[in-house]
Amino acid sequence: RVDRRQRQMCIRDRYKCDPAGYYVGYKATASGAKENEANNALEKKFKSEPELDLTQTIRTAIGTLQGVLSADFKSSSLEVGIVSVENPKFRTLTEKEIDEHLTAIAEQD
Repeated sequence: RVDRRQRQMCIRDRYKCDPAGYYVGYKATASGAKENEANNALEKKFKSEPELDLTQTIRTAIGTLQGVLSADFKSSSLEVGIVSVENPKFRTLTEKEIDEHLTAIAEQD
């Protein structure tokens, strides 16, 4: 049995498993094209701000992708899935929600 405190700690962890079965826990991680660059950017971000709320997390993820891939995304070309402690059911953001995050990111720069 997992108590509430342990459950919350587990939910915040992200694990990456290689084909040999080895796994490592992260606060944030990337995979795929340019994963090393993305992981370096995420590592720098989480050293300066170790705890982010859901909005900050989404914007950090999108901003990291944009920076590493040198691309400006449109809401129709991006899919964002989220799970939070408050709402533990997986869902994808709507294009309108993604567009709001893209606009906020553009205004920050």
